[in-house]
Amino acid sequence: MANNQLKARTRELVTEFCAGNDSAFAQLYDLYIQMLFNYGMKITQDQELLKDCIHDVFMKVYSKRGEKNSINNLGSYLLISLKNRLFDEFRRQTFTTEDAVEDYEFRYSTPDVENDYLYSEKEQMQSAKVAHLMKNLTRRQRQAITLYYLEQRKYDEICQIMQMNYHSVRNLMHRGMLKLREAAI
Repeated sequence: MANNQLKARTRELVTEFCAGNDSAFAQLYDLYIQMLFNYGMKITQDQELLKDCIHDVFMKVYSKRGEKNSINNLGSYLLISLKNRLFDEFRRQTFTTEDAVEDYEFRYSTPDVENDYLYSEKEQMQSAKVAHLMKNLTRRQRQAITLYYLEQRKYDEICQIMQMNYHSVRNLMHRGMLKLREAAI
């Protein structure tokens, strides 16, 4: 099914589903299940975990039926929800253990002035090195990299702030990163 046809069909089915048509939900499931499974297999090879997470995502969509009219792109919503659900499971599995809490020996840490000093000195050295490396960049490259990495702005925002088009900002960032790598070596 072509992308435009898929989006149009999805909008129709979402509208029907929000109106109470469970058959439309089943059709949405059939429409997106293979895409979600293929996407999930790129993140994990655990098929059972993946199936459970896909099921959870669809159950969440079903349980929040009345709120789904505001979603513009259901396909993207499902993919992002699946990715987040898988990562939540990975975190849960990482922090879950079979050992009882009582089996762990807890040590009370006392403030270590020497380690604190070494840590702060290391941070100061890193900050000085970054400042030195940033001096190798042009003013515009420095501004773009600061906006992207330090202020965590999206490219669209950077384009507006710097009054540049998207590709120019990407090129500016790329050249700036190349300069930084070259200077760091």
